[in-house]
Amino acid sequence: MRGLSSKESDYSDMNIPLTSAHDHNSSNSSIGHSRYPPDSSYEFAGPNASASSTPFAATAPRRTATHKPPSAFANFLANFTGGSSANQEGIRIIHLNSPESNAQEKYLHNRISTSKYNYFTFLPKFLYEQFSKYANIFFLFTACIQQIDGVSPTSRFTTAVPLALVLFATAIKEVMEDLGAQLRNTNWIYGVVIFTGHESKLMRNASATPIKRTSVEKMTNVQIIFLFGILLAMSLASAIGNMVITNNNIEQLKYIGLQKSTMSDFGLNILTFLILYNNLIPISLMVTMEVVKFYQAQLINSDLDMYYEKTDTSALARTSSLVEELGQIEYIFSDKTGTLTCNEMEFRQCSIAGLAYSDVVEEGKQARVEDGMEVGVHDFKQLDANLRNHPTSNVINEFLTLLAVCHTVIPERQENNPSQIIYQASSPDEGALVEGAALMGYQFTTRRPRSVNIMVGQNDLEYEILNVCEFNSTRKRMSTIVRGPDRRIKLYCKGADTVILERLGSENEFVDATMQHLEDYATEGLRTLCVAMREIPEHEYQNWVQIYDRAATTIQNRGEELDKAAELIEQNLFLLGATAIEDKLQDGVPEAIHTLQQAGIKVWVLTGDRQETAINIGYSCKLIQEDMSLIICNEQTHWETKEFLENKVKTIKSTYQRGDDIEPLALIIDGKSLGFALEKDIEKIFLELAVLCKAVVCCRVSPLQKALVVKLVKRNLKAILLAIGDGANDVSMIQAAHVGVGISGLEGLQAARSADFAISQFRFLKKLLLVHGAWSYQRLSKLILFSFYKNICLYTTQFWYAFYNGFSGQTVYESWTISLYNVALTVLPPLTLGIFDQYVSARMLDRYPQMYMLGQKSEFFNVKTFWGWAINAIYHSVIIFFAVAFIFKNDLIMTNGNIGGAWVMSVTLYTAVLATVLWKAALITDLWTKYAYISVPGSMIFWMGFFPVFAVVGAKIGLTPEYFGIVGPIYGQPVFWLTIILLPLLCNLRDYTFKYVKRTFLPRTYHYVQEIQKLNIPDYRPRMERFRKAVHKVRNIQRLRRNRGFAFSQNESGTAHLIRAYDTTAQKPLG
Repeated sequence: MRGLSSKESDYSDMNIPLTSAHDHNSSNSSIGHSRYPPDSSYEFAGPNASASSTPFAATAPRRTATHKPPSAFANFLANFTGGSSANQEGIRIIHLNSPESNAQEKYLHNRISTSKYNYFTFLPKFLYEQFSKYANIFFLFTACIQQIDGVSPTSRFTTAVPLALVLFATAIKEVMEDLGAQLRNTNWIYGVVIFTGHESKLMRNASATPIKRTSVEKMTNVQIIFLFGILLAMSLASAIGNMVITNNNIEQLKYIGLQKSTMSDFGLNILTFLILYNNLIPISLMVTMEVVKFYQAQLINSDLDMYYEKTDTSALARTSSLVEELGQIEYIFSDKTGTLTCNEMEFRQCSIAGLAYSDVVEEGKQARVEDGMEVGVHDFKQLDANLRNHPTSNVINEFLTLLAVCHTVIPERQENNPSQIIYQASSPDEGALVEGAALMGYQFTTRRPRSVNIMVGQNDLEYEILNVCEFNSTRKRMSTIVRGPDRRIKLYCKGADTVILERLGSENEFVDATMQHLEDYATEGLRTLCVAMREIPEHEYQNWVQIYDRAATTIQNRGEELDKAAELIEQNLFLLGATAIEDKLQDGVPEAIHTLQQAGIKVWVLTGDRQETAINIGYSCKLIQEDMSLIICNEQTHWETKEFLENKVKTIKSTYQRGDDIEPLALIIDGKSLGFALEKDIEKIFLELAVLCKAVVCCRVSPLQKALVVKLVKRNLKAILLAIGDGANDVSMIQAAHVGVGISGLEGLQAARSADFAISQFRFLKKLLLVHGAWSYQRLSKLILFSFYKNICLYTTQFWYAFYNGFSGQTVYESWTISLYNVALTVLPPLTLGIFDQYVSARMLDRYPQMYMLGQKSEFFNVKTFWGWAINAIYHSVIIFFAVAFIFKNDLIMTNGNIGGAWVMSVTLYTAVLATVLWKAALITDLWTKYAYISVPGSMIFWMGFFPVFAVVGAKIGLTPEYFGIVGPIYGQPVFWLTIILLPLLCNLRDYTFKYVKRTFLPRTYHYVQEIQKLNIPDYRPRMERFRKAVHKVRNIQRLRRNRGFAFSQNESGTAHLIRAYDTTAQKPLG
């Protein structure tokens, strides 16, 4: 390992400390800046030193020079919490190639994990999450009171065992779905690495994995509270009824040994009735929902439409708990690079000396001569020919030399293939320009601290780098001053057209043609730059370099002084031409964003890229439309930002109040202004303006700001948010949203492993939301409503029966038959509805994305709908119970002459309820698959065939003595058959009539689509789409003439100093 010290000239300014965890500032702005005073020193042992005796030492500031070993408890606490051990307070001693010596130091490990659980936190976090569901709290309470002697009319374990099974199954599912990103210890390293473990980029940008609950689950929780209130009222009424009847009729009831009811009996009776009516809240709902969500997640995982063959990656639902939330998204917060784009820059076109060149020339655009002028587009082969023999050959030479020399790229050669050069660039754009120059014969090969080499043909040319005037967002350009092989001094400059044009000299004949080409490039969504040069006389350079050196050594406002110095030399430039780079959008991104916007989803892009780059990509991906007015916020102070936002809000509101038409708006805000906008006194104004806009683009934002924007919207709007990204810097944003989606792309799997869902391409988000999300929301809504309906319908008959049995707590149904209701007879319809039902097909959901708004408005599951179903269930129970009670008012004389008795009435009532419930399931089923036939009519057929066997065998073995000798008389009784046919028909006749009237006279949007699907009506919209594309092109050109943009994605400042310290000819250290 190469020995380094702070005294070496090349590294004298590089103050890179090894920091303890508490030295980090929570703001990302501190990254890359020194946290220690200049007198801090860092020493590396030389390569010949003994690893065990001569360690690497990082000397911290003098105030912490003493070293105190940590206590055992401190080490344990540090390992458990992920904090730093006390040993990190002072000198860090790291022994190379000696794990035993390092073990004695007791440093904190460098393992990290972004998983939701670990061995210590699983049980408390899991139990907290599960018992945040009020239904589970209720069932736990019921299970507890069932253990009290003489209270429960049912077995002690009828609630405890099912609850335990539900929790156990859910725990297994949670463990299976928890695959967070992990970095593990390694046995040896080539060198010393800082910012590892909990100081790594992944962990510094990560927060604790949140516990997320869906809006459907939250609303269900609230309704369960109301249902529990009804249950408590029913139990209280029944207990009062029992006390009144017992105490008022004690003399008449002596024959059954009743004692006078006391207040203690009253309390116990409340508990008894709570247990008797507890299934009003279905315990089967929890496990049914978990099973359905699991299968819905599997449907996502196995969807071939979301499989990306290039990387052999399918969609992955990392948690099944949030599937229905996918159907209610209102805001999407998206990263740009690697999420909307491929993060692969390619040099596509260029304009040199007024002539256009392209790697691929479309038919009809080929170069030709008209009226003695060259028009059209040449290919790159023609460029090579023109370089050898054309009037513009000298301009082409300077253009390609500029691309190969004016940059901050570092070339690296592969050890196994030295002829192959890989360019390491601070931005993909710079790398693409250098690779483009190499493709055309100007290959950048070597970088030294003071020079660069390029190969042109067989000639190895060396250019001395005299000065580099770096890029920043104010200058919007970069310049390099070089001394060429001919010893002449030249300035090469590249940047935005707006800043290059105003610095051109008077003799520039290619301006108009270049500007026309720039418009063409920007129309295609390409990232453009202008390139220019000038030759500098020796005496002028010598005078200027003195000014530059003074600016470089000034202490205050160094950046501003350097910019002023650069301004003096960057004048009278000669325009060589322009470049066009494609940051290729992922396939289908424009169509996906356009469709999502049609679905009522607002898309916000939060990117670290520059404003111009983000705007250009916004147009090309259809986030920003041609008819939108751009609101651009680039303010420099807190008060300027506040004033700007307030004025815009007032202007827009006044326009709406006057009733004037207003164009759709798009808000563009940079990172500095956003920092002010997120402060307490401005954030509400910023949010108000952003909500008024159809699209929002936040540029130059940090990972922390991404998360803060999401949290701001989440905190103030009653909307469900989705965040999507592909890198570690997107993790905090992904975790802050209600639903996080990670893209497994070139930046690794950190985002995908920290997200709730993972996909490989942005376009798959369309099907994930509009199809799977819409289906899951509608299916889960129907499942929940039907589950409550079926239980309320059955168990309220127990309450009506209490009026006939003196509120004694006697059940109307045999206990095992009650268990069969939820376990076997009505378990399949909810499962079938939840897994296979489709209110419309995937094709229709894609064709009519507006239907997604049904989920955003909670059309299928809301308070009104829930209580409508609950009241309907009570209505059905009233009809069934009192009709059966009327039939059995004076008991029933069977065909054999015997009296029917209570259990004949019980079976008749039970079968009528079951038939009604299954008929209701058939009425709400939209897609009749084989599973629907098995679950609905199949369940009824199963009961009718199973009951005789169950009754006969159960009676013989003592399991169901109540059913002894009951089968023949019941099945042979016409009243029984008429009852189980006519009563369900009567109950569902109202439901059917209501459904018919609603579809005929008050149809909803999906009713129309269902008719279109059923009748296979063709869609004529493709013609309109072609017309819209033509209008799009015309408007785009008009927009670009008003406001040309550029893209220059290079790091601001500091890069020049780095490349000055790099020498690619030096031998690399060997491992």
